[in-house]
Amino acid sequence: MSLDLPLGSPSGLSTAEPVLAVEDLRTYLYTRWGTTKAVDGVSFTLKAGETLGIIGESGSGKSMLALSLVRLTPEPAGRIVGGKVVLNGRDVLELTEKQMRDVRGKEISMILQDPQQSLNPVFSVGNQLEEAIRVHDRDIDDAEVRERSVNALKSVHVPAPERRLKNFPHQMSGGMKQRIVGAMAMAYQPQVLIADEPTTALDVTIQAQYLRLLKDLQRRTGVGIIVITHDFGVVAETCDRVAVMYAGRFVEQAPVGEIFDRPRHPYTRALLDSRPKVDLKATRLQSIEGQPPSLTDLPPGCRFAVRCSYAIDKCHLEYPHPIEVAHDHVSACWRSEEVPWESP
Repeated sequence: MSLDLPLGSPSGLSTAEPVLAVEDLRTYLYTRWGTTKAVDGVSFTLKAGETLGIIGESGSGKSMLALSLVRLTPEPAGRIVGGKVVLNGRDVLELTEKQMRDVRGKEISMILQDPQQSLNPVFSVGNQLEEAIRVHDRDIDDAEVRERSVNALKSVHVPAPERRLKNFPHQMSGGMKQRIVGAMAMAYQPQVLIADEPTTALDVTIQAQYLRLLKDLQRRTGVGIIVITHDFGVVAETCDRVAVMYAGRFVEQAPVGEIFDRPRHPYTRALLDSRPKVDLKATRLQSIEGQPPSLTDLPPGCRFAVRCSYAIDKCHLEYPHPIEVAHDHVSACWRSEEVPWESP
């Protein structure tokens, strides 16, 4: 997908209370090599009908954050050690596992990165879709299960849905499998949908179709969507707000237009500068020097400081508190108010 897409406009966002509110969420992995702080104090909100994009380099904690929201962290190493995840007014971290099984799929759903790994190769699509429906309604009869399955496939524009129910995953293309897992996630019309790298395995034409499909589902159902990606093109096409994640924390949150027009954190600016620009003649791409810090041995100050050309002494000693630099625009940088920055 092209990285220079026109910015999407907000999708008629409600001013009501957020359907999802995350406060100081912390998820650690306890291993023989030490404690990995994969998610280390993340806070954000999501309203009905809104799309939040979470972007950052690989290893920044995006997928672990998504798994934490649905309480599917890898066991026994992964543990949610603090914070709140308030969904529809109740903290899901306080629910029992039985209660959480009722919440997954019905109130919050997740589309995993690779649809091939999400689908069981030895069961038909119909078997797997019907199982997702029966989890929340054991007394439903076979005829209604089939009708709901067909309607779920229709909702994601799968052609000949009755025939597709008999197919196995290996008989489908990557784009069709992605639609199938989307149908499973939306079978009960949850209030929150998490899409983790939903276009990674798709070619550019199918990517655009799938993103339009997500927006169409949102318009019809009012679902709040969290899109996890490393592609600014996906962000520009689908998101209303953006959160930039680095080394387990959000370093900047803002409306999508603000992020592109006026980034206030050096990491966000570095990510934007490193993307290809189709309107310029071919030149060597800019890169971000160095590597993200080890999540088992984090520095005391800003985690981006060792890679940042704008860092000052204070950046290496103390982590910056997030500040609001504009309306609905928050940045965690000691120099956020000095844009454009000058190297020290």
